Amino acid sequence: MLYLLLIVPAVLLSLYAEFKIRSTYKKYSSVKNSFGLTGADVAKTVLTKQGIFDINIEMVDGYLTDHYDPSSKTIRLSPNVYTGMSLSSIGVAAHETGHAIQHNSAYLPLNIRSSMVYIANFGSWTALPIIFLGLVSGVSGLTLFGICVFFVVFGFQVITLPVEFNASKRALNILGNGFLTSDEIRETKKVLDAAALTYVAAATTSIAELIRYVITLLSGKDE
Repeated sequence: MLYLLLIVPAVLLSLYAEFKIRSTYKKYSSVKNSFGLTGADVAKTVLTKQGIFDINIEMVDGYLTDHYDPSSKTIRLSPNVYTGMSLSSIGVAAHETGHAIQHNSAYLPLNIRSSMVYIANFGSWTALPIIFLGLVSGVSGLTLFGICVFFVVFGFQVITLPVEFNASKRALNILGNGFLTSDEIRETKKVLDAAALTYVAAATTSIAELIRYVITLLSGKDE
């Protein structure tokens, strides 16, 4: 019963976050910025102004596939963002450029997240099978190990929150420095806020799952 009270709101939040980012992004994808800049223009100009010349900017296939890769120092922008002149395109490009600036300035939360990437990826694939195997076999130690692995995944999602919020804050500061009007800044903020909600939803879902597994483990010990 407790699990349902936790997971149902988390799932609803996730569904709402997915709907919000797609609808908001689509809405402002049809609103062009006043200066006729593309997402790639913003990224290149900002990096130059910041004195950062070792970051690559590439176009990547897909929709909402934009990201910054610290391992190769590359900002990858989807076609709609790379060549797009909409407020959505500009906002997303500035956000990913914010990550590049974080990396250049050795922003601590980003460094912590980067150090956790491989183990978090491993954990996302193996945690649930380990927990399931432990529960089925009745080996509580194996279940506990799986929960510990899942906790690392949860920790990765938690440290992602300040990284993403800070990148959005940097993006708005960037765009307010001659790239967009004040009215356009307010509209672009809606796109970035919707994107941030997806990370909150992911962390919320993970903590609900984590509590579920802990309760299951403790219930097994009580029997």
